[in-house]
Amino acid sequence: MSKRYVTIVGLNHYFGIAPFSIGKKVKCIKEPGNPFDSEAIRVKMKGIGTVGYIGNSVHSVVTGTMSAGRLYDKIGDKFKVRVLFICSNFVIGEIVENEPVPPETEEMNDEKETDQ
Repeated sequence: MSKRYVTIVGLNHYFGIAPFSIGKKVKCIKEPGNPFDSEAIRVKMKGIGTVGYIGNSVHSVVTGTMSAGRLYDKIGDKFKVRVLFICSNFVIGEIVENEPVPPETEEMNDEKETDQ
């Protein structure tokens, strides 16, 4: 399978680039009920909560990465992304599908994390 890359945007609405580091893995969760974007994919970090969203417009998706819309039907409801590049207002990461989050761990993390 070919590698898939995404742009994480909206960082300035949360914690900026501060929580990100190269190689760090973040959890991505589809949000079909999102009132602004029915293809929204939220990006969360353990112990922090929401840190951004997968870009979904020509203005927010870096060339060579997939938009949330292009990705939406090709991936499960939850997946992980490994951070590759950190820029001033976005992050580029690679989708890591072969490292599922155990269900019991996921539930504990969701309880601990707070949404901003």
